[in-house]
Amino acid sequence: QVQLVESGGGLVQPGGSLRLSCAASGSVFNIDIMGWYRQAPGKQRAAVATMTNGGTTGYADAVKGRFTIARDNARNTVYLQMNSLKPEDTAVYYCYAARTKPPYGNYWGKGTLVTVSS
Repeated sequence: QVQLVESGGGLVQPGGSLRLSCAASGSVFNIDIMGWYRQAPGKQRAAVATMTNGGTTGYADAVKGRFTIARDNARNTVYLQMNSLKPEDTAVYYCYAARTKPPYGNYWGKGTLVTVSS
């Protein structure tokens, strides 16, 4: 099993910044994708940013140019730097990890709340 623990959420004013962190532990061998999803009130969980072991990144259109994902493979940690935050970025942010080779697995953290409000 893989355990994911997020940190760094909180309340921030519009235009502000936050950095989320997610540390993976347990059976972290061959985890080849890590990333972030978010779920706003009344909406489905959606991908925000992902990064492969090789450094390939993907971003949701809504966050391109404002959010940056980074990964420290040696520490099994993934980060999400969020700048120019908007009220519509308010959501619970979930860390995600996946193993796309056997033994396959998809893993989720418990989430951290980000609230963007004045």
